[in-house]
Amino acid sequence: MSQPDAAKFAGNWKALFICPKQQIIRDLAPLLTRYLPNFAAAELNVIPNRRQITEAIAVEQPNLCFLEVDDAPDRSLAVIPDLLRADPKLPIVAVLSGNDHEQVLRCLRQGASDFLIHPFVPEHVEAALQKISRLQPSRSKSPGKVYCVMPAKGGCGASTIASNFAHQLKRQADKRILLADLDPLAGTLSFLLKIKSSYSFMDVLARSSEIDADLWKAMVTDRNGVDVLLSPEVMTEGMAELSDASSIIEYARGTYDLVVLDTGSVYGDWNLSQARLADEILLVTTNELTALQAVQRALSYMDSNNIGRYKIRLIVNRYDRHVGLSKDVIGTALHADIFHILPTDYEAIQKALMEGKPLPLNTNFGKGVAGLVDRLIGGAEPANKKNSSLSGILSLFSRTSS
Repeated sequence: MSQPDAAKFAGNWKALFICPKQQIIRDLAPLLTRYLPNFAAAELNVIPNRRQITEAIAVEQPNLCFLEVDDAPDRSLAVIPDLLRADPKLPIVAVLSGNDHEQVLRCLRQGASDFLIHPFVPEHVEAALQKISRLQPSRSKSPGKVYCVMPAKGGCGASTIASNFAHQLKRQADKRILLADLDPLAGTLSFLLKIKSSYSFMDVLARSSEIDADLWKAMVTDRNGVDVLLSPEVMTEGMAELSDASSIIEYARGTYDLVVLDTGSVYGDWNLSQARLADEILLVTTNELTALQAVQRALSYMDSNNIGRYKIRLIVNRYDRHVGLSKDVIGTALHADIFHILPTDYEAIQKALMEGKPLPLNTNFGKGVAGLVDRLIGGAEPANKKNSSLSGILSLFSRTSS
C-alpha cells in the first residue's frame, strides 16, 4: 500500500470481532495490523444478545466491528441494529463465507458499512478500510467537537441559543464551525438568520455515499464566517421516517473543528442519534414549572435510552428571578446542577430576529451566550448551591421522579 493510502488509516483503531470461528480472527487480524498502524482488538466468540452488545461497546469502546454472518445468518443479522443502537457511528463489516449476492444485500440493508469474504484477499480488506475512512474522515484526523442543542419542550428558545452559540464560538475561536438545523418538521434557522438555500440536510442524506468537499460546499451557506446547513423549507417524502443522522454528523465532525446541532426535540430515533453522537448536549429550558417538568421527563427518556448524564448541560433560558422558579429551586427539584443561566432580553432578541443577525456582545443575552462559550471551552466549574428547604416545590416533582 502506498504511503498516501497509509495516511488515510492513521489514528487509533480498535476492532470488535463478533466471530464464533476463531480462524476468521486469526486470518484477518494480521491484515488489519498491516493497514492500521495503531490497532487493537476485542473478541466476542458467540452471537451476543442486546445486553452483551451494550456492555461490550461500553467497556471496549471499539471504532470498528467485524461480524461473522455464516452458520446462523438470521441471528447474526439481528445483531447489526443492536450494535447501531449502542453506537450509531460504529462501522460494521459483515464477514461471509461465500459471495452470496442476496446475503450481501441483507447485510447492507440492515446497516452494515461493507462486507468481506473469507478467505480474505488483502486488496479487498484495503478497499473496505478505504471506504470506512472516506465515510468517517474523523478517524484520520483529530475529530471536531459536536454540541447538540435540545429543547426540553417547544418554545424554550433553543434555536436562538444554537444560532448565537455558533456565532459566539466563531468570535472567540479561530476555527471552522458548522451550524446545522436538523429539525425536519419545524426548523427555523433560515428564518432566524434570513438565509435561503436550494439544499437542506435531506439532500446530504440522499447523497451521503458520494459526499465530498465540493458537494458539501454547495449544500451549506456561509453566514458571518459560520457554515449553515438548513432544514427543508417544505415537507418532503421520507421525513417522517428519519432515524439516523450519523452520516451528516460524522462527515461534519471530520470537516469542522466545532459543530452545533439545532434539534427539534429530545424524543424519537432521529433526535436520539444526534444525542448519542454529540460530545455535549445543551438541554434548554425556562424556569416555568411546565418546562421544568418537561426537563424531568426528558432526562428520564434519555436515561432509558442510554444517553449519559455526564454530557448533559442544563441551560435555563429567559431567566427572570421575579418570574417563575428560582435557580436554587430548579436545581434541587430536578436533582441536577444548572450549568448556565441566560437572562431574559426580549427587546434585544426581537431586534436581532428582525435583522437576521446574532445578538451583539453589549446585550444581556449576548453576554450570557459568550459566558456559556467560556464555560464550555474553558471548563469552569458550576457554582450552584441547593436549597434544602424547598419541600413545597419539590412535592410537585416527586410524583414523576419516583
